[in-house]
Amino acid sequence: MESVKRQLAGFGRKTIRLAELEDLMNQLLHTYEDFAEAVLQMENEGILDMVKSKGRTSRVPSLAFQYRINKSYLAKNHHRQLQQYRMSLHPLINIDYFYNQDPSVWQKNLEYIIKLDHYIKSEGLPTESVPAPERSFEIVGDEKWITEKGGKELLERVGLFNRLNIIPVSEPLMFAINSNKVNDSKQNHLIVENKATYQGLLPALPETMFATLIYGAGKAVIKSIEQFPLQYPVEADHEFYYFGDLDKEGISIWYSLYNKQPIRLALPFYMACLEKEVATGKEYQRENKEAQDAFLSFFKLEQQHQIYSLLKNGYYYPQEVLKTRELQRIWRESNWTS
Repeated sequence: MESVKRQLAGFGRKTIRLAELEDLMNQLLHTYEDFAEAVLQMENEGILDMVKSKGRTSRVPSLAFQYRINKSYLAKNHHRQLQQYRMSLHPLINIDYFYNQDPSVWQKNLEYIIKLDHYIKSEGLPTESVPAPERSFEIVGDEKWITEKGGKELLERVGLFNRLNIIPVSEPLMFAINSNKVNDSKQNHLIVENKATYQGLLPALPETMFATLIYGAGKAVIKSIEQFPLQYPVEADHEFYYFGDLDKEGISIWYSLYNKQPIRLALPFYMACLEKEVATGKEYQRENKEAQDAFLSFFKLEQQHQIYSLLKNGYYYPQEVLKTRELQRIWRESNWTS
């Protein structure tokens, strides 16, 4: 019956109808008598409470037509189970995340956690870096688990992704290098969303204080930025700046990058955009309020109102609103140290 309790813990509502209970248990219990005994047992344990207004059946034994699920009781069982696993799993596997999640989240991941535990206990932490599919196959026998089936997220949650020497699999990062800056102890890197902006800025790169100019290729950079330390293995204090379209999608791309590592807004470019005529046609883009709030926090109050208003009304600034000469001048002449 433990599997039934786990399903009840993860049930989408706080109440459950008798017919729904039957659907949950019909693979385990094949007669009404066995089913009724199991339900009454859960009533006695306090897992199920009768919804009195719905009444009870006339069959013997009698069951309620609807029950209230005591999820706090089930959560206590869940926590006890987690504590038992904590004692048996390898100490490097941190399962704290699952204490505040629905028990169904733990059950969904348990198979992989057990495989991960077996891998670490038998192999230890790997010393050699290998691509994600190879490490994925070693751990769970599925080469796509890390990259396509939630494995990376689970490994991050249990605190092991960065300790398993995994080479990320993503498109190569596209960038140009300023040879004048590669030996500097502090290096700046500019990420731009669109190809036209990249091409417009490229000739000015040697005249700037930036070590690289990175072509983001829209959303592709969210994954490909993981390749930067491998493609540019230069020991330095690296500072990243981002300039994208001033629209809802451009803001979301920056925010996704920002959640991976600190990436500053290339404010001089955005400030120049705000002085131009707005464009229309992005009403279809979806708003990410959390991303928008984070983005706006880098601007003064007056500019925040201006950006908020234009986004709300379906206006935007494409990067191309700044012409090549202006782009290059802003990049060369702006104060990037403040």
